[in-house]
Amino acid sequence: MSTEYRYGLEQARARLPHIVADVASGSYTVITRHGKPCAAVVSIADLDRLQAVRPAGPSVVALRGSGRGLWGPDVGRGLAGLRSEWDRD
Repeated sequence: MSTEYRYGLEQARARLPHIVADVASGSYTVITRHGKPCAAVVSIADLDRLQAVRPAGPSVVALRGSGRGLWGPDVGRGLAGLRSEWDRD
């Protein structure tokens, strides 16, 4: 099992050679900014595995906001109309 290390951004900058050595020995490092995780330093082998399981093609998140205005000014009424069509079948 690999070990996780956590460093703030400034601390990680100063410890970069140590972080790379830790990664080479099988650990990984999470870098935080203002206490929130923002990056990870992982081995190339781990990166390759992560990229291999990444879904192909664009994410549905890319569509966020693209349907604005499709339902008219009253979304509830638009959805109620669709539901009533489905209920008729």
